[in-house]
Amino acid sequence: QVQLVESGGGDVQAGGFLRLSCVASGTVFSINGMSWYRQGPGMSRELIAQILDGGSTYVADSVKGRASISRDNAKNAVYLEIHSLKLGDTAVYYCYADGVKVSPHDYYGADIWGKGTMVTVHL
Repeated sequence: QVQLVESGGGDVQAGGFLRLSCVASGTVFSINGMSWYRQGPGMSRELIAQILDGGSTYVADSVKGRASISRDNAKNAVYLEIHSLKLGDTAVYYCYADGVKVSPHDYYGADIWGKGTMVTVHL
């Protein structure tokens, strides 16, 4: 079974910096897209950044200019960095993987969500 485990959340001061990590465990040959979503209080879950296997990235307007996404394919890991944190960045941050292969010819069969990590930005 393939699982995603996020880390790096916690309480952060406004204006500060945050780095989240997500690692896929289990039998993983490759992953097409790795993404970060977040869900703030009373809000729907939103995509904030995505990086494809080839390195192409997308960053949502809500964090553009403050956030970057990167990945380490050898570690099946994806990272999210956000600086100049705002109170509105308070949310549960979820890692998401799609196009997961367990061998050169076999897909895992489902996209995968992590359980999420809470980030609270305070004054």
